[in-house]
Amino acid sequence: MFIEPSLSSRKQTERKGQIEVICGSMFSGKTEELIRRLNRARLAKLKVEIFKPSVDKRYHESDVVSHNENSIRSTPVHFAGDILLLSGNCDVVGIDEAQFFDEEIVRVVQILANQGKRVILAGLDMDFEGKPFEPMPRLMAIAEYVTKVHAICMKCGDLAAFSFRLTEAKEKVVLGEKESYEARCRKCFFEDKK
Repeated sequence: MFIEPSLSSRKQTERKGQIEVICGSMFSGKTEELIRRLNRARLAKLKVEIFKPSVDKRYHESDVVSHNENSIRSTPVHFAGDILLLSGNCDVVGIDEAQFFDEEIVRVVQILANQGKRVILAGLDMDFEGKPFEPMPRLMAIAEYVTKVHAICMKCGDLAAFSFRLTEAKEKVVLGEKESYEARCRKCFFEDKK
């Protein structure tokens, strides 16, 4: 279980940067957990900046929005390097849908953490084929904290860790919601993947 660092005690001492990754399948609550942590940081009077890839416009042009329709203001960016330019002197950087950035996000996140910022990322750890979704594995490797959240399998009701694509599309990135994807447990994912 993830134990969140004490925000108020961190504020009074010199901040040491850290990286936190929230990962899992679609519909597992990754964005919900990201928003929760960012709101808690704001309650602790920390300066928070939030970013998302500009390609993700499913719910809102700029806000980060969870499947439960909770939202938080964010800045859409085209490139991971833009986050360095826009994060300024904030204490906490939130990044949603990290899997949509290229490998540059790994370098960017390390720079931010080395500057003393708390960096919290959320993203899919596996693609629709059940394979690691780069750059998430590299981000998990350099993170101090990794939280894997689970959805509920839409076929059997067990815990789900896989995102099953319902369409015939073969491209790695296909933005979609419940019309395009279902959360699946291992057994149901691989049974229907044959």
